[in-house]
Amino acid sequence: MSAVSQMGSQIECRKLGVGVAKGPRLATVDVQIQAGRFTAILGPNGAGKSTLMSMLVGERAPQAGQVLLDGVELASHPVERLARRRSVMPQDCSVAFDFTAQEVVELGRYPHRNQPGAEEAQIPAEAMALTGVDHLAQRSINTLSGGERARAHLARALAQIWQAPADGAARWLLLDEPTAALDLAHQHHAMRLLRDWASERGVGVVAVLHDLNLALRYADDVLVLGGAAGVSWGATQEVLQPELIQRVWDMQCDPVRSSDGALQYLFVAGSAIAA
Repeated sequence: MSAVSQMGSQIECRKLGVGVAKGPRLATVDVQIQAGRFTAILGPNGAGKSTLMSMLVGERAPQAGQVLLDGVELASHPVERLARRRSVMPQDCSVAFDFTAQEVVELGRYPHRNQPGAEEAQIPAEAMALTGVDHLAQRSINTLSGGERARAHLARALAQIWQAPADGAARWLLLDEPTAALDLAHQHHAMRLLRDWASERGVGVVAVLHDLNLALRYADDVLVLGGAAGVSWGATQEVLQPELIQRVWDMQCDPVRSSDGALQYLFVAGSAIAA
């Protein structure tokens, strides 16, 4: 087994300067994101959520500081090994070629081509069934609706990290607005799926979200990029309080709590942000 157990694995943002090249500093993030937990990245438009995600996956260099995975700078991890334990679902999931949905999902298994897992041939089909797109397997990805494409790409991301590495290293799933194209039912299905992969399989799930109530219902931790209001980080129930909503989004918020006092929903201007 690896010296770093699944539950001990973490992505550390060490005084990470979030911003594009020599542009303005959007945030400075100093947090440790744990595997086995679902972390939501929240904030208003332009706060730096997608920019931060691009740094967490190694696509963009930070203005300052470092991103470390299990104590090692991200760029120092061998790319092929990283691809076997971490998958990414970007905001833009367009495909240039006329692949079928099944072929797109099968791309998730490419990093494992030299070390195929048990029942390798079944993994793409099982991933598609999990996200509800198995009946679309032979359809061209470019003929699917936006929501269907998003679910196919989620299946691809899941297929990539379907099995735990032999060395015991934790798996990670990083997603940029995975629910943006989904209807209400599929939003909740996807969020339940992500939560279960974190809690039951020990996967570190990090997702950029806009819906505060989805984060409140499913995420263990939230990282709020609040612009002038600063960065807020911690357990979801502790961070997503009405005072923070007012400070970050400039919106009055009425909380709805259960009988034990736990925060259940956030209502703005008399209507729910999301049911």
